[in-house]
Amino acid sequence: MSHAELQLNNQICFRLYAATRLITQAYTPMLNALGITYPQYLVLMVLWEQDGQTVNDIAHRLLLETNTVTPLLQRMEKQGIVTRTRGEKDKRQQIVSLTDQGKKLEDIAYELIPAGMGDRLSACPLELADYKHLAGELDAIISTLKH
Repeated sequence: MSHAELQLNNQICFRLYAATRLITQAYTPMLNALGITYPQYLVLMVLWEQDGQTVNDIAHRLLLETNTVTPLLQRMEKQGIVTRTRGEKDKRQQIVSLTDQGKKLEDIAYELIPAGMGDRLSACPLELADYKHLAGELDAIISTLKH
């Protein structure tokens, strides 16, 4: 008896996994030039959008647990990219803020990453509208599964 639903070629999850792994791999040389990892890049993008966020807010935005984000932030603090301070209203909260170095990384990332990823994906037949459509489809999957 064949269970077609269990064949690798019939799995959207494998395609998502492989695409994620390969995209992250494509980012690696550019992120190495910045001295950061992909998870650190995700944290920085959250802080570049709005600086001075709580650890809980960052974790929520990245769909991660705080116990996953905290060691990441500790490493970033040692690198001089972010600072962590106690909240004024609630001392239990930690507020994460960009340092000057963390702010400067945004301009460097802007110069390297969009063009670099564009080059890496230039042979892909997808157009900008296709990527936007794909993003919407993935948002629907994420929204459904995160609850």
